[in-house]
Amino acid sequence: MTDQTYGPKFIIMGVSGCGKSTVGAALSDEIGAVFMDGDDLHPIENVNKMSTGTPLTDADRAPWLRIVGDQLANATGPMIIACSALKRSYRDIIRTRTPATFLHLHGRRTVIEARMSARQDHFMPTALLDSQFAALEHLENDEVHIVVDVDQPLDQIVAEFAQKIRG
Repeated sequence: MTDQTYGPKFIIMGVSGCGKSTVGAALSDEIGAVFMDGDDLHPIENVNKMSTGTPLTDADRAPWLRIVGDQLANATGPMIIACSALKRSYRDIIRTRTPATFLHLHGRRTVIEARMSARQDHFMPTALLDSQFAALEHLENDEVHIVVDVDQPLDQIVAEFAQKIRG
């Protein structure tokens, strides 16, 4: 997008394993924002479903997305929340709570799968990666967003986001 004003409320988004939590935490330090991992806001029923390899339905996600949007809306300063926000309808739920800039961590499936395979102690199995990519609806021109490719070092990803946020 060009000629956009970004922030101060951000959703760092993408499929599971793209680096939302890692990049979000590092970026928040870089731009002086509070970071929150949206996974921590999932109701226990959602975590249990995903842990058994069962994809969430839109009905499962809706309450979680409202919580994510409310957390962002209630922030008193710059905030970044990691949230997959894969579908336009999910992003719309968040935006009904507050305006947000979506920071999309985009990557090829092979890159994401390798990252997921290296993770330990995470509830999302690699078996659900196909459902994540199938659900992903790319950001549209009327959605304020920045897209960065994840197939580069962390410091470069953070620097690219920070530079674009700052204009």
